Amino acid sequence: MNRAKLLGLQALVMVVFLLIWHVVTAYPIFGEVKTIQFFFSTPAAVLGRTFNQLIGPNIYWHLGITLTETVLAFVIGSVAGIFFGFTFARQDLLAAVFDPYIKAANALPRVVLAPIFALWFGLGIWSKVALGFTLVFFIVFFNVYQGVREVSPTVLANARMLGMNERQLFRHVYWPSALTWMFSSLHTSVGFALVGAVVGEYLGSSAGLGYKIHEAESVFDVTGVFSGMLILAIFVIAIDALVTMVEKRLLVWRPGQSSTTTT
Repeated sequence: MNRAKLLGLQALVMVVFLLIWHVVTAYPIFGEVKTIQFFFSTPAAVLGRTFNQLIGPNIYWHLGITLTETVLAFVIGSVAGIFFGFTFARQDLLAAVFDPYIKAANALPRVVLAPIFALWFGLGIWSKVALGFTLVFFIVFFNVYQGVREVSPTVLANARMLGMNERQLFRHVYWPSALTWMFSSLHTSVGFALVGAVVGEYLGSSAGLGYKIHEAESVFDVTGVFSGMLILAIFVIAIDALVTMVEKRLLVWRPGQSSTTTT
């Protein structure tokens, strides 16, 4: 499928969704129109509010706060996940000892941790960064760990037979194997880093997109809530596109794409 056709189908899905939303909120199909619009607003009102916010300077202050928290949580969580993922994958004893503790920590509800982080780090950006870190770290950690563990024993044996040391094994065997898994996790963790920042802002903050959504919700401004969610969606798509660009530049090795020569 060419790119133009794909974009056309994606646009069609959006048009159908907006059309259904408009019909449900503009006509008394499921009840009185005013009641339906109180709970769901209308696509025209949400798009209009979003446009007005995007052309004003105020939203970019809140967006900058959320962006800072998201980037810090994403970078710190990804680096820590990559480091510990490689370390635990190469050290069987270490992985076995800490296995139940890692699983227990990953099972903790992140929303429960938000008040604790607010108590420890205050209501500034670092409590949001800590919450986002807990979401990003485990995604990257488990993917990198699995990517390193998936290295073929035959490939490892051949590499060692050719005289590769640990540094060369890391560069030419382990790293390429984990790279695809790692970038797959980064696409997911970007969204989770943003979730951590927004949830933290929602629970306690004076700035950020989560604060704006909570502010609108507190006065039953459904249009403002949906507008904030739409801005968040645009924000996530833009960051994911940036990660994809970095992936295309850095991900040189891909399974099944190695060239072969015949003589």
